[in-house]
Amino acid sequence: MSTPPLAGAGMPPGAFSGTQAQAAREVNTASLCRIGQETVQDIVFRTMEIFQLLRNMQLPNGVTYHTGTYQDRLGKLQEHLRQLSILFRKLRLVYDKCNENCAGLDPVPIEQLIPYVEEDGSKHDDRGAASQLRFASEERREIMEVNKVRKLK
Repeated sequence: MSTPPLAGAGMPPGAFSGTQAQAAREVNTASLCRIGQETVQDIVFRTMEIFQLLRNMQLPNGVTYHTGTYQDRLGKLQEHLRQLSILFRKLRLVYDKCNENCAGLDPVPIEQLIPYVEEDGSKHDDRGAASQLRFASEERREIMEVNKVRKLK
């Protein structure tokens, strides 16, 4: 990554900060989606870790439980929950930014996104089959006529 030029290097102090702020606002939507996907994967991983911690915890069913172990596991669980809430906030920001970037786009009907190869192929096949059928029937008529002429002779 290159560093921006210093303000004193022949540029007025506020000249670069405006373009830098605009570049930060115009983030590629595809990269935002990738960041969102990675965030979702992190959320799933953290959630699995939370369930692992909860599964390994012992229920307080009359057994004396060491307070040090309890405090350690409780601290880990709270840390995972805090990280999980941060990840959900990050995902919400990415979602809002993607919606903002895609707000001006015209929605395309789903039917137009699906290529109907079978329809196009079947039309060509029908035309080819119809022309072959016509050719075969004409050929059959000609053969029948030739056979009639031979029988008459």
